[in-house]
Amino acid sequence: MSTVGSDFLLLSLISDRLFTDLCEGRDLDGLEQATDAQTRLTDICGGATGSSMASVVEYYAGKNVLITGATGFMGKVLVEKLLRSCPEVKALYILVRPKAGQSMQQRVSDMMKCKLFDRVREENPDFHQKIIPISSELTQPGLAISPEDVEKLTACINIVFHCAATIRFDEPLKHALQLNVIATQQLLSLAQQMHHLEAFIHISTAYANCNRKHIDEVIYPPPVEPKKLIDSLEWMDDGIVRDITPRLIGDRPNTYTYTKALAEYVVQQEQDKLNIGIIRPSIVGASWQEPFPGWIDNFNGPSGVFIAAGKGILRTMRANNDAVADLIPVDVVINLTLAAGWYTAVHRPKTALVYNCTTGSINPFHWGEIEHHVMSSFKRNPLEQAFRRPNANITSNYLINQYWILVSHKFPAFIYDLFLRLSGQKPQMMRIFNRLHKAISLLEYFSSQDWEWNSENMSMLMGQLTPEDRKTFNFDVRQLNWPEYIENYCIGTKKYVLNEDMSDIPAARQHLRKLRNIRYTFNTLLIVFIWRVFIARSQMARNIWYFVVSLCFKFLSYFRASSTLTI
Repeated sequence: MSTVGSDFLLLSLISDRLFTDLCEGRDLDGLEQATDAQTRLTDICGGATGSSMASVVEYYAGKNVLITGATGFMGKVLVEKLLRSCPEVKALYILVRPKAGQSMQQRVSDMMKCKLFDRVREENPDFHQKIIPISSELTQPGLAISPEDVEKLTACINIVFHCAATIRFDEPLKHALQLNVIATQQLLSLAQQMHHLEAFIHISTAYANCNRKHIDEVIYPPPVEPKKLIDSLEWMDDGIVRDITPRLIGDRPNTYTYTKALAEYVVQQEQDKLNIGIIRPSIVGASWQEPFPGWIDNFNGPSGVFIAAGKGILRTMRANNDAVADLIPVDVVINLTLAAGWYTAVHRPKTALVYNCTTGSINPFHWGEIEHHVMSSFKRNPLEQAFRRPNANITSNYLINQYWILVSHKFPAFIYDLFLRLSGQKPQMMRIFNRLHKAISLLEYFSSQDWEWNSENMSMLMGQLTPEDRKTFNFDVRQLNWPEYIENYCIGTKKYVLNEDMSDIPAARQHLRKLRNIRYTFNTLLIVFIWRVFIARSQMARNIWYFVVSLCFKFLSYFRASSTLTI
């Protein structure tokens, strides 16, 4: 048998065993052997040799990087990580648009003042000099980049990270298509003009193919040819598009997952011209370790749900307690993204590699467990001025969920708004609950079922890293301690989203005790009211009441007697 054939066979056998071990959480005894075999195979096929291969940090030294979506949640973490862990990176070009009366320079300046950059600021106070903003608008032709900036980018960019997208689940289809598909097409067109481009990394979502239960690291056929869809919707008014959207997206839950699937296909079409990698994160949450535990800056996804539960506003949610909650920390996604950028540039794979960045198949955690730990955390570290004591319950039963919405959401909101009206204030709680119910309904699809993701490429990439790079760019989710992570997540929402001071926790606990006393008083008055109105006026009701009370006393007496005998 030839040397090449032997290497192929050896790599295949070791990889099968290695990936099985990874999925089952076993010790990676064969990791070095698999890496050696794959390195030999790469050498034979003409890729980078093991001796000349740079580490991740070394690779990014002197590189010019283009990042879209840099002012978003993941984009900011990507910028911070590059500046902190790859200090020799030459420059970060970020596409920014003016927004809400702020200029491009103001938005970038505000971003760099964020607490997220504190560690970078301490190590390099002049880090902002490496950030070069480029005026851009994703909804405009050519991304509205000036000819001068196009010339600058095409002459110097080495790697592109495309993070920009609309993540609104209920985005109108036309707008979602423009931001997630057409903008991606235009960025790819720009990338093809770049003289020194080595890798193009596209951030997708693990739910792009959520109409499948088992999702491999492949790009599936699109639900429709993107160009035909774009051409068809171009002449339609918004009303017509809105009416036909449910039929177009089919068995996908929203326009976000639908357009992200189309975007993957668009990216795949350029794999013969560009070195491409696609990252598919699941539900992106607060940071696990970097730059510090629990960093989060928005109400999106689980963050808003956690805060609503901590404030005592959310009391019930429809979800499957036993379903896997596939949360993925943002720093895990960014570490994998940077490692994938390195691997794509150095190894130049012939086809686009897809990385399913998920936890469910490797280190599963369930929605019922999340409910328990979130409630426990907010009782230890309560949020300020809570509406009610934290006590949310998860149920998969529609009727039970609707009952608790009526009793625990709408009725208290009605009472509170009535109080506000009587005191001359504007009612607001019913409006808040209506918005909450809409947000929760959009999440039900993802919290009520399971998916199984293949993560072989993610495991393979881990095996390609040096021990030092595995520490610096850690995306091994087997090490993730879920209770500790959820605790830090909840504290992060308090500190970084709500900007509450941890020194005010004693006052917040006192407020919870006050709410508890109010609840006990209300329940007592309710029992007295029921007694006076219903029970005291009916002999049959009184007999039933006395029977139930005597039964309870007998049960307590029996319980105490049994306890005494046991002792």
